[in-house]
Amino acid sequence: MMKSRYVTVYPLQKKSDVASAFKRFYQDIETASGTKIKVLRSDNGGEYRNETMNNFCKAKFIKQEFTVPYNPEQKGMAERMNRTLVEMTRCMLNESGLDKSY
Repeated sequence: MMKSRYVTVYPLQKKSDVASAFKRFYQDIETASGTKIKVLRSDNGGEYRNETMNNFCKAKFIKQEFTVPYNPEQKGMAERMNRTLVEMTRCMLNESGLDKSY
């Protein structure tokens, strides 16, 4: 199985938006590359373990894998990307000249 390090960011207002963002991501990947997603690895958050996500993944034949809770070693790439995104966001806000309260 080919493993990808491809990263795309979809800003969400609330965690419940994950299912619609993933559906959009799936369509974007399929349209851009013609590739189908075979495995979705995520944490055990409720936003990934719900009927909407389960039904979508079943319909698209996507295997869902869940990491062990409280084990950040299993999701090292995601943890590193989160840190990078936070650092980039801080830099952009700092350079924008906005008030520090933002």
